[in-house]
Amino acid sequence: MKVLFLLLSSGSYFINILNKLSEHRDIEIVAIIPAGKSENVGKGVHLADEKYKFDVHYLEEYKTWYGKTFFKGFMDVVNIERPDIIIFHWPHILALTFYPLLYFKLRRQHIKLASREIPFGVPTLKQGITFDLDNVIRDEDDPIKKPTFSLKLRMFLLTLARKFYYPKIDVHLNYADAAYEVLTSYGVDHNKIFVIYNSPDTEKLFSAKEKAAQMPPKLPENFDRIIHVGRLVKWKRVDLLIEAVKKLEKKYPNIELVVVGYGPEEENLKNQAKNLGIKDRVIFTGGIYDQSELARYMLDSSIYVLAGMGGLSINDAMAFGKPVIVSVCDGTEKKLVFEDLNGTFFEEGNLESLTSKIDFLLSDEELVKKMGENSAKIIKEKINMHTVVKGYLDAFRYVMGETGI
Repeated sequence: MKVLFLLLSSGSYFINILNKLSEHRDIEIVAIIPAGKSENVGKGVHLADEKYKFDVHYLEEYKTWYGKTFFKGFMDVVNIERPDIIIFHWPHILALTFYPLLYFKLRRQHIKLASREIPFGVPTLKQGITFDLDNVIRDEDDPIKKPTFSLKLRMFLLTLARKFYYPKIDVHLNYADAAYEVLTSYGVDHNKIFVIYNSPDTEKLFSAKEKAAQMPPKLPENFDRIIHVGRLVKWKRVDLLIEAVKKLEKKYPNIELVVVGYGPEEENLKNQAKNLGIKDRVIFTGGIYDQSELARYMLDSSIYVLAGMGGLSINDAMAFGKPVIVSVCDGTEKKLVFEDLNGTFFEEGNLESLTSKIDFLLSDEELVKKMGENSAKIIKEKINMHTVVKGYLDAFRYVMGETGI
C-alpha cells in the first residue's frame, strides 16, 4: 500500500511519525514538501533535521485563483507514484473543490482521499452559514481577534466549500474529539472520522530524560521554577504568564520562569519582564531543539505552564514527568491533561485564574511530584508514538477495506 502525504513543511515531529510508518513492511510512504518556506507555516516553526526514511518530492507552491496555495506538478507526482491513498492538509485540500477536474482525475485512478486536521478554527455548518464565529476565529498575531464582516463572509464561502468536499473525502484523520461534532454537521459519516491525536517521538523523549538525569543540573535547585516551551507568538500568551509571575513574587520570593523558544514576540516579552521589575526572574533560553538539552531545563523546573494556544510541548512536558497547567484552546489538551490527576485547567485569558492555579501547585510539593508521575504514565500508556502510528494504520486499513495490515 502506497500513501502520499501533502505536507505544509518538513516539521520535525511529523517527519518522525512518517519515518515510523515507513518502517511498517506493508506501507510505502511518499511525501510532497514545499520547495522553500511555505506561507502556510507559522512564525518560528522549527523544521526537521531528521533523515527521511521515505521518498520526498519537493514541489514549488503557487498562489491559486482562489487565494490559497497548491503544488506545481502535483499530478506529475501522482502519475509517477500511483498512490493508493492521498492525504491532504489545509489549504491544499481546497483544490478538490476549486479544481473539480483534479478531483475527477484522482477518482478515475481509484485513489482514496484523506483529510488531516485538528479541526481547530473550523466552524460547524450552522456556525459558518449564520456567521456565528466569535468563538471560532483565532489568529496567532491577535489572540482575542473579533471577526470582521469581510472575514465572516470569507468563512461563509469556505463553509460552502467544506460542505462540498468534506462528504467526498474517504477518511478524516483528526487530532481532537471536536471533529465528530464539526464534521458530522457537514454530513460526514461518523465511521469515516478517526481521532488519532498527535505525538512527538516519545521513545526519544524518554531516552533524553534518562540521559539528562545523569548530567549535572542546568540551573540551581529551585522548586518554585515553572517553564514554558513554544514559539514566542502572541497567541501563546507568554505575556499573561509573565504577569502571573509578577503577581506571585511576594508569596514565592524564589519564583522563576524559564521561557524556551524563539519568535517575533521575544523582545516585547523581555521588555515586559524588565518593565515589571522581574527581569532576573524570567530566563529566556531561545529555541532548544536538542531533546536532551530541553530535558535538562524540564527536569530543573517543577511545573509546565501553557498560558495560550497549545502544541506538542504539552506531550514533551508530560514525557519529562511534569504536571501541566493549561486552558482549553484547540481541544487537543483535553486528552492529555486531566483535572487533579496530572494537571489543572485555568480559564482562558484570565490572569487571576492562571495565577491561582500556579499558586495551587507551588504550595504542594508532593502533589506536583505525583501529578508529574501521572503525566509520564499517560504518555507511556495512552498517547505516544506507537498509539499514533496504530491510529494511522487503522485508518488506512479502513479506507482500503482491509482486515489487517
